[in-house]
Amino acid sequence: MPPESHHPQVSDGSASVTPVRPALLKMGCAALAEALDFSSPADVTLRHFFKRHPQLGRRDRGFIAETVFAVLRRLRYFTHISDAGSVRRMFIAAADTLDARARRELGPALSSNESLWLAQMRQRVNEPLPLGVAADLPDWLIERMLAAMTQEQVLAIGQAMQQPAPLDLRVNTLLATRAEVLAALRGSGYVVDSTPYSPLCLRVQGKPTLEQHPLYLSGKVEVQDEGSQLLGLLLAPRRREMVVDFCAGAGGKTLLLGQLMRSEGALYAFDVSASRMMRLRKRLARSGLNNVHPEVIAHENDVGLKRLAGKIDRVLVDAPCTGTGTLRRNPDLKWRQTDAAVDLLRVKQAAILDAAARLVKFGGRLVYATCSLLPQENDEIVDDFLHKHPEFSEQRCQRILDETGIEIDCGDRLRLLPQVHGTDGFFAAVLQRRRATD
Repeated sequence: MPPESHHPQVSDGSASVTPVRPALLKMGCAALAEALDFSSPADVTLRHFFKRHPQLGRRDRGFIAETVFAVLRRLRYFTHISDAGSVRRMFIAAADTLDARARRELGPALSSNESLWLAQMRQRVNEPLPLGVAADLPDWLIERMLAAMTQEQVLAIGQAMQQPAPLDLRVNTLLATRAEVLAALRGSGYVVDSTPYSPLCLRVQGKPTLEQHPLYLSGKVEVQDEGSQLLGLLLAPRRREMVVDFCAGAGGKTLLLGQLMRSEGALYAFDVSASRMMRLRKRLARSGLNNVHPEVIAHENDVGLKRLAGKIDRVLVDAPCTGTGTLRRNPDLKWRQTDAAVDLLRVKQAAILDAAARLVKFGGRLVYATCSLLPQENDEIVDDFLHKHPEFSEQRCQRILDETGIEIDCGDRLRLLPQVHGTDGFFAAVLQRRRATD
């Protein structure tokens, strides 16, 4: 789980074709300058910017948001080709990549020198680039990634992260079937298809706003990446079990777990953030679930957790992490995160996993997951845990997913990558507490 929400809601997800007036270009550059301050997530920065400038229409806001996020996805590249990181030239170059018609609309807003410069930049699109610029990742992140993969793999991941993420939906099968929702969305004019792995997932082209669609308002669909859905399917909770979502956040996986439990048993959702728990309660209201118990905790060793020690059938730990697997959605995160944060997060991840393990009953299942690409947050955390906790053994993710009918080649631990699976980057390992007789 990344430290911030990673579902920007400031744009309809497509490059709005709008006449780029000089005033609009100036406004877009101002928005980009604020985003490049990196004092807050880019979607939050833009939301505040648009609130301060209500004169901007929907299409203008869409154009600015899409261009700002285009810069953030390829910040090293646009810095590389612009004059010492000129905000105006970066904005112009990024806007030029959005849409053929948008390129034509951009022309009248440019000076003659800018038009000449832009034409020259178009001729340089295929020139060789250093790894950091081509992958568009910070050097510290590349160095960490190279501890577990080749330069070619780093480049493939970096280039995949430069593409906008698709809009994935999870069908709430307590209220509708996937076929029913698919037909309804197509009937509403959306281009939508089922996805290859999760039996609950649909992928909508173009990322339209669905918050006011009857399917969303009625709780029949929720926005959730297919990879995130696979984490819940790995936990595979059953009816009438006691289950814990240890780092519930705003509750996307909590809702999935409750759905898989058919709203039976007891599902505890814990998080340290009261605001995230409030968002979960709002989502619960339309989900049809009545077995979920949201609870704010002070930290992973909260005294309130002691009542559940050794009693829980299945625990999901979607641990706080750098969020490097979500860079398609949060491109600014790679520039706001730091190398030092990795080591701080490792301490927190290990502590959370230890605390969650105390809840697991004999024979129970514990899933440790992150949306990070880094072995320091993934394999190393799990390996250290298994070394310290011989009462836990590792279960093969491949076998568990095979048993659920999900065809994906993942081996012992689940590793999802955007260029391979079309999902966000995720890691997961399944741990089982040995029975007393084992």
